[in-house]
Amino acid sequence: MVSAQLNLDDYANRVLMVIKAKFGLKNKSEALNKFAEMYGDDVVEKEANDEYVKKVLWIEERHLKKYGNRKMTLKELDALCGA
Repeated sequence: MVSAQLNLDDYANRVLMVIKAKFGLKNKSEALNKFAEMYGDDVVEKEANDEYVKKVLWIEERHLKKYGNRKMTLKELDALCGA
């Protein structure tokens, strides 16, 4: 947890107050965290959790067992894409 002192303009303050009221939050700190949760993905990607990484590795392993390092020709790719 990081502690910070902020200077908000009137508009930012109103936005946080609306988020606070809309989601029934206790304070502006929770409202700011909710705002970051809602719109942060547009700016910064979240870190993948261990469960997600394990799932991706499992999918890759399954794919490699089924297909190996098989390469697709351009003709096959065009047929797959409907071109």
